Amino acid sequence: MANESTLRFGAQTDEVTSLLRIVNMVRTGEAVTRPEIGRVTGLGRGVVAQRIDRAVEMGFLEDAEYAPSSGGRAPRTLRFRAERGRLVVCALGGLHIHVGVTDLAGDILAETHRAWDIATGPDETLAAATALIDGLLQADDGTAVWAVVVGLPGPVDFETGRPVAPPIMPGWNGADVRRVFEDRYDAPVWVDNDVNLLAAGERARRRDEAVDLIYCKVGTGIGAGLVSRGRLHRGANGAAGDVGHVRVPGSEHVCRCGKTGCLEAVAGGWALVRDAEAALPEGATGMLGEISASGAELTPEDIARSAERGDPLSISLIQASARHVGEALAALVNMFNPSVIVIGGAIASAGELFLAEVRHRVYELSLPLATRDLVIKTSENDVSEPVRGGVDLAREQLFEVSLPRWFGEGRPTLTAVHGAAAAV
Repeated sequence: MANESTLRFGAQTDEVTSLLRIVNMVRTGEAVTRPEIGRVTGLGRGVVAQRIDRAVEMGFLEDAEYAPSSGGRAPRTLRFRAERGRLVVCALGGLHIHVGVTDLAGDILAETHRAWDIATGPDETLAAATALIDGLLQADDGTAVWAVVVGLPGPVDFETGRPVAPPIMPGWNGADVRRVFEDRYDAPVWVDNDVNLLAAGERARRRDEAVDLIYCKVGTGIGAGLVSRGRLHRGANGAAGDVGHVRVPGSEHVCRCGKTGCLEAVAGGWALVRDAEAALPEGATGMLGEISASGAELTPEDIARSAERGDPLSISLIQASARHVGEALAALVNMFNPSVIVIGGAIASAGELFLAEVRHRVYELSLPLATRDLVIKTSENDVSEPVRGGVDLAREQLFEVSLPRWFGEGRPTLTAVHGAAAAV
């Protein structure tokens, strides 16, 4: 490819810098005609034309329809060629696998889901996940995969893509998850905590804001994703937001992580199932009693649905969970001062019953200044949330973080994005 030696690996000449900016401006819709690009960048007409011709030659941009006329000849718009590549998201939960394929604009082309126990271990789980992805890609038109994002329900070292002592994932500690997907799809891979994917999805809904946001997932386990001024905050080692293992004063319940009194061991979905099963033999009745009597295994979703329908035991469990979660979030509010808290997950799907108690505790225990403009809401409950969040993370890494390193190649490569170590 012409000028490859100049462009590859982020050589920061004025030409490359302006070329990268123009591609991203068209991709994001900031400016989509040649006159608009000239006004925003301050580049001369001839330079803009030259840069655009180069971007078209490289396959990033193409001419599209004409824009509305403002009196003279209508300018032709440009479009980013989002169809050139595919983004793949694999969201692994405690009890499910959810995968999706999108174009480079983030439009979902296909997705699928299956029940799966993450405790099965990395080899079988990743084989099942890649089989689902392969099925979606085989039904596609053969367009190359440009990036893969994997979400895991536990702490992840984002730099290496390896889980670190995940409490509900026996056998996963240090597993080279990234390498499995890189070898299979020959594309850059990013591995992150599953709640960070959900936080990225909420961030994408507010792209015009430099938002400070907490996404708290209260499902089988409990975790939080933090967005600071529009950027995911992972902390020094990827452990930021692991609120599920904050100690609850006075609790003696043993957590799955091996410690005593963790928030998750008191308020997580598995803990509520434990408490429900302990209460039923003591004479508790209602919907949970009927489910148990039928021989079915209780789930966190059963408790949330039963609470919404007025089951007394479920209501008491949901309110107790919300109270403890609200107390933990209040500490985060005082330290982090978010503008938005989004509550999601199976237990939080009880809706206003859960949310009202969380709000009460947060506002009661947080500083007035920290809650003055705070919005606390439930998630959109979109089944595609993990895919949308993973795609937002992929596009951020490709087009905002690593674009200068791989732009000259015409598409992202492992070596360009992750360095020489990726090729070993």
